[in-house]
Amino acid sequence: MSIDVYLNFNGNCREAAEFYAEVFETDKPEIMTFAQTPPNPEYQLPEEAKDLVMHTRLDIDGSNVMFSDVFPGMPFVVGNNISLSFVNKDIDKIKSLFDKLKEGGEVGMELQETFWSKCYGSLKDKFGIEWQLNCESEETDEEAPEK
Repeated sequence: MSIDVYLNFNGNCREAAEFYAEVFETDKPEIMTFAQTPPNPEYQLPEEAKDLVMHTRLDIDGSNVMFSDVFPGMPFVVGNNISLSFVNKDIDKIKSLFDKLKEGGEVGMELQETFWSKCYGSLKDKFGIEWQLNCESEETDEEAPEK
């Protein structure tokens, strides 16, 4: 498995992904919005989040580049809106890497099962690098969306 780049946008992710698809002559991106995620009865999705992009990706000349909008209210800083995504089928490897990377860092989301993965978590390591670790399912090649 490779390490993929994950780009965050402040409400203009769809425009950016479609632009990059055109520039690099890739297939049009399949886009999942926040409104398309499974509903959570304990949390009402804000109206301003519904049409924002939760996840999309492009294959740019053999490299997997993933995109999402930041959720309303989450911090967004131009230039710091990039994270590295480690995707692997080995949950034990993901847990080990997560434990090593979080030493001296800051956990954004503890490793846990999500609707897209048996094991997903995010953190900022001690050098300030944002990481997403995601267990790729045996039956699908889907990647993790941004937290």
